[in-house]
Amino acid sequence: LPGLIDLHTHVLLHPYDEAEWNDQVLREPEALRIARATVQLRDTLAAGFTTIRDLGTEGAHEADVGLKQAIETGVIPGPRMVAVTRAIVATGSYAPKGFAPSWQVPQGADEADGSNLPQVVRRQIGFGADWIKIYADFRWGARGETRPTFTQEEVELIVEVAKSSGRPTVAHASSPEGMRRATLAGVETIEHGDEGTLEVFRLMRERGVAYCPTLAASEAVARYAGWKLGEPEPPLLLEKRKSLRAALDAGVTLCFGTDAGVFRHGDNARELELLVDYGMKPLDALRSATSINAKILHREDQLGSIRAGLLADLVAVEGDPSKDIHAMRRVSWVMKGGVEFHGEKR
Repeated sequence: LPGLIDLHTHVLLHPYDEAEWNDQVLREPEALRIARATVQLRDTLAAGFTTIRDLGTEGAHEADVGLKQAIETGVIPGPRMVAVTRAIVATGSYAPKGFAPSWQVPQGADEADGSNLPQVVRRQIGFGADWIKIYADFRWGARGETRPTFTQEEVELIVEVAKSSGRPTVAHASSPEGMRRATLAGVETIEHGDEGTLEVFRLMRERGVAYCPTLAASEAVARYAGWKLGEPEPPLLLEKRKSLRAALDAGVTLCFGTDAGVFRHGDNARELELLVDYGMKPLDALRSATSINAKILHREDQLGSIRAGLLADLVAVEGDPSKDIHAMRRVSWVMKGGVEFHGEKR
């Protein structure tokens, strides 16, 4: 197969059943997080993923740019990286939360609003961001529900500034209104979409916005809360099934992204298994992780297919994943850019 592409990872996070997100952001030294990320990058490459879009350092500043450079210069093995540095969030909307107002607690993302948004976008570009990521909504409603963060005009301003530099914008959005605003503003992919409706997915299709459902992360969160495979699915997963079904019915482009970091890096193939379990054909799921993702990255002239003139990113697996998607767990050989990778996952 062509080398696989994961459009939603967090290499500076590790599974939440090992350490909660707050503890990773506030207690773990950045040097520890970077050291762990080097191992997680190796595990990702060993699993057949030769390219990743890493969607935010979550409190580790611009460390993803340094990791990207370390891979490019051969200091460490790993997939080629598309970096966003820190996600952009509306002031007061993100986390960590719950501290006395007298304490100014470091945030896991870059806070900005209104007229300050162009400066923050440009600063991130200067630090090495390949894409710009925003949180179009978050769990900051009056009752803890997911509500939009930025106004329509603010999202449009972010997209306009990023686009003028030739950089696309990606949006975290789970609510229909957050997804609608991001779509109308011109983002290129929407992540999660937990509450997505047929109407908003049809709008995304009309506007050419791709959808990245991150099913494996939702499953992991359910497991951390006590749910076990084989038991009736909790509301979180039932809602996810409903959302993906609506996306498929609407004909929106589905990209492949796992949100690895919420769960173990190197287990990225779990997303393929879940896409098939939720209703996709194995071959369509594989296309999402290869040729479709390459097109979304605007790199179909380099990645996502096996043909003359492209980078030699190749993966061999034991079995036929177009018939049995679980074969993607049995990666036996990886080549990235014409160079064989001889490492193994932990």
